[in-house]
Amino acid sequence: LNVTEEKFVLDTLAGCIEYKSLLDIVVNAFFVQDGKYCLISERNLYTVICYLATFQLEELGLQHFSRIVKSLNTAKMQKFLRFFFNTLYLNTWIKDEWSQFYDSLYVKENWIDPLLRWQPKVQQLIEQLTDKLSNRTTTVKTSTVTQPEEFNLTVPKPRAIPIPLPIPVLEKRQPVPPSTYKPPKEKKQLEEIKRKNRRKAEIRSILCVCKGDYFFLNSLLVQGTFLTGREVVPFLPQYLEVIWELVLRQYFEELQIDNIPIKLNAAAILREGALYQRKMEQELKRIENLLRGAGDPSEFLEWQKQMRGKDLEEQLAEIECRRLQGKLSHEEAVLAHQNVIQENKKKADLVREEKAEMMHQYAEKRLQEQREMRELVEQVVEGHKNAKQAKIKLQKYKQQIVQEVCEENRELLRQALEEEEEKLRKRYELIQQIRAIESLPSLRHKFVDLTETGGHGLICEMSIVELRERLALLREAQKAAEEEKRDQIIHEKQAKEQLLLDKLDQISLFRAELGRAAALKQEEKKRKSQSGERPVKDERILNLQKKIVEKTMERKKQAGLL
Repeated sequence: LNVTEEKFVLDTLAGCIEYKSLLDIVVNAFFVQDGKYCLISERNLYTVICYLATFQLEELGLQHFSRIVKSLNTAKMQKFLRFFFNTLYLNTWIKDEWSQFYDSLYVKENWIDPLLRWQPKVQQLIEQLTDKLSNRTTTVKTSTVTQPEEFNLTVPKPRAIPIPLPIPVLEKRQPVPPSTYKPPKEKKQLEEIKRKNRRKAEIRSILCVCKGDYFFLNSLLVQGTFLTGREVVPFLPQYLEVIWELVLRQYFEELQIDNIPIKLNAAAILREGALYQRKMEQELKRIENLLRGAGDPSEFLEWQKQMRGKDLEEQLAEIECRRLQGKLSHEEAVLAHQNVIQENKKKADLVREEKAEMMHQYAEKRLQEQREMRELVEQVVEGHKNAKQAKIKLQKYKQQIVQEVCEENRELLRQALEEEEEKLRKRYELIQQIRAIESLPSLRHKFVDLTETGGHGLICEMSIVELRERLALLREAQKAAEEEKRDQIIHEKQAKEQLLLDKLDQISLFRAELGRAAALKQEEKKRKSQSGERPVKDERILNLQKKIVEKTMERKKQAGLL
């Protein structure tokens, strides 16, 4: 390119980059509306035409602009110019979109009004392009076609077809058993047993708390809770309906020791046998103490039982007080929350007023910033005009640097190639030496005598034959020791089984005696439970219940006002 053309191209490129945001608005809208079927690779073409029509039309003149447009694709240019020089589009959305980046008055005076002045003349150019499209004829250029000639190559001999290898037949695998993908039955049985045991344990804990007092049991069922250790545990909902019936039915059945055959392991048998042995020794020791004149601790145990019952009643009353105090604190917290809501509403009104005042101040500040921004834009436009000359000088300086770097790279590449050729020559010589050494013949077979020793001069040296004989003797000795150990284990197992049978006989006798003793004890408890009285509520509980009712009424009244 000559100097004039190069300057024009650089100015056009700089302008497209500077006003990219404005040009993208028009080009994107063109691709959405009229250019739906245009290639996205032609985007830069439309950007350049849009820039020339908007910013350079006054300098170029309509003649040069028409020459540039007619040198391009007629259909594409006709479609784009008809879209861009639409009077309605220029006065409406194009003007509004450009006003978001620059001042609206500046946009109208410098860009929109010139485009509207040039619109009638550009419309004539569009009509010329339309006429050219309607009258154009397709001409096919004929050119000489190169005729290829075949190479005179040697025809290769046909290759022999290799014999296909036989395909190995795999053995038929056994199908996966269906039980692999099914859960085991034992798991469901264990879950069912666990559920039943949990139910029995809960009923047993209720019975331990009540200790035969049915009026106290009825009060616990009404409250829906019972005491275990130091905690108040709620009844599960599925047990509230049937718990009373189950307690009455299973009270005496669960405390009885049924003589059901249970399969026990060795550890359980020995453990239970040791337990009964300790109990028998304790009973013998108690009888000896009575014979020597010691007192019967039954009265003390009865007094201790009564005192524990009183402690339990006091503990239940204390727990009920805590529950009611918690309920009372909940009602007070609800009242306090309602008061906080009223205070928050007042604060919100004050915040709204402050926010309106701040928005007014912010609007004034934004107007001042817009005025300053307009002044800054005018200064930046002046700076861009001076920056074009600096860009041209910088580009020439960079081209000079690139040329010097290319010369240095060529010299370095030549030196690297020479070094690589020297390394390859040395490597080739080393490979030749290794191949010459490998070509020398060598002895590969060595005869071994199994009856000879290694000849290392050690005392424990022996031949392979002697080593095999000694290993055979060791295996025979090890086998004899295993047989002796097996006989000893069998004798010990028989003695242990006999001991377990004796323990089982002893356990069955103890269980029968304990069952009879438990039956007598249950009859005695039944007689005592008939004379029980219903516990009376504590005065503190009644006062707390009254306070809770008062707070609830106050909270409902406050909620109605809100």
